[in-house]
Amino acid sequence: MKLRITSAILLFIFTGYTLYTMSIAEQSLLSFGYQLISSPDTAQVVLDLYIMAFLAIVWMYQDSKNSGKSIGYFLPFALLTLVFVSIGPLLYLVFKPTEVATKI
Repeated sequence: MKLRITSAILLFIFTGYTLYTMSIAEQSLLSFGYQLISSPDTAQVVLDLYIMAFLAIVWMYQDSKNSGKSIGYFLPFALLTLVFVSIGPLLYLVFKPTEVATKI
């Protein structure tokens, strides 16, 4: 239960901050991403984030499969993870069934 509450709080704060920064950004998300990968030092950080995103997607897939959920349940979380990295796994933890969430 604490994990669900903590995840919901983090999701609310981070999503709000993400929406705020996107609303004041002077460039598109794609332009920003391209700018980040154009330099080796920032590209390393982006690659590191996406390695973690990939690991989160694998975990969410395995967990949803073990919980008897369909691929249709898993896909929205995976897509959100590919675009916004942290939002997908946080949302997954918020909507995870209670009896399974206590095992983490």
